[in-house]
Amino acid sequence: MNARPERFDAFMARANAAYYATHDPFADFVTGPELTQVFGELLGAWAKYVWQVMGAPEDVILAEAGPGRGVLMADALRAWPMRNVHFIESSPRLRAEQRARVPFATWHERLETLPPGPMIMLANEFLDALPVRQFVRRESGWCERFVRAGALVDLPSDYDLPDDPVGSVREVNEGALAFVRALAARGAVGLFIDYGPMESGAGDSVQAIRAGHYADPLAAPGEADITAHVDFGALKRAAHAQGPVKQNRFLSALGLFERTDRLAQANPAKAQPLRQSAHRLTEPEAMGSLFKVLCVCPPEFPTLPGFE
Repeated sequence: MNARPERFDAFMARANAAYYATHDPFADFVTGPELTQVFGELLGAWAKYVWQVMGAPEDVILAEAGPGRGVLMADALRAWPMRNVHFIESSPRLRAEQRARVPFATWHERLETLPPGPMIMLANEFLDALPVRQFVRRESGWCERFVRAGALVDLPSDYDLPDDPVGSVREVNEGALAFVRALAARGAVGLFIDYGPMESGAGDSVQAIRAGHYADPLAAPGEADITAHVDFGALKRAAHAQGPVKQNRFLSALGLFERTDRLAQANPAKAQPLRQSAHRLTEPEAMGSLFKVLCVCPPEFPTLPGFE
């Protein structure tokens, strides 16, 4: 008897939850904060500036969604020492690593349990791991992709999508849209750094990384990290935002190279890897153009650093 089809976003959510609960994702890939301490320090200084724009409220929350091993926040706190830190993280394995670096933080399973009040949210490579719904255009109209017995199954759908050519694929990240809308509704500021196009478009962007190599997303669920490109165009339509801008433009404007040079001069033995990391973050053929930066913020905010 055939197994019941599972909608693709449910499959992706289940697979990623199992992966992050049992694997060290940083054995498979590297993120900006893991490359250089300057990444987190710049975001900490940026967050402090935003806090001042907000009127320097004493009860401000500095939060991070998908904080990895806690490296970004630990570096950010050097630039802006404060104690009201909150993490959104469901993996017990990763929570333990975060606690070793930021022991005074408070942990949450989801955004809704964070306390009320002014908040600045940092999220680096968080949205790409949220599950996407996938749709494919057939002769008869749009179909939604389901997974059954390790293979994709197309079932008819009435989801409202553009009139794309037959064979086109569209992805909808309902979790990402809900997250930015919830931030906007509470008047918070959210800085999102992730990979994806500036504008919405068709295309199958789902990929999986297993043991440091690309893998079949449908094979061995829970053994690979499954991600999809972030639709920055859709996010900007969902909430008031500044950007998106390319990561190289954003980090350069915040002083990536100047801070790197000061560290290199103070630590000659680390000078070469520090400069190599700065170039990896900004070179167009590396992370500089693929990664984008978007800031969800109240409409009355002035243009923030990095978005000029």
